[in-house]
Amino acid sequence: METEMRSEGTLTRADLADMINRQVGLSRSDSAGMIESILGHVTHALIDGENVKISGFGTFVLRDKGERIGRNPKTGVEVPIAPRRVLTFRPSQQMRSRVMAGD
Repeated sequence: METEMRSEGTLTRADLADMINRQVGLSRSDSAGMIESILGHVTHALIDGENVKISGFGTFVLRDKGERIGRNPKTGVEVPIAPRRVLTFRPSQQMRSRVMAGD
């Protein structure tokens, strides 16, 4: 993957759209629209409570955590932590292997 366009070590939507523009030949507008559409579909699936699996990349998993007791690290006072929904990402084995190898 090309990294010269990223100034802060972060891959952005604009970077992705630019890559599609250069590699596939879609216009910048169409490339940006494609990225927005994909991210919109992923977001709506997660909002609807679905997990999102992208083969060879990873899975976005929703978990509902129950109420629990936490502790303020400064004072040691116990406080209840409200139940909440959390989103986690689990990379596929293929992605994990490639990242760890530095491909």
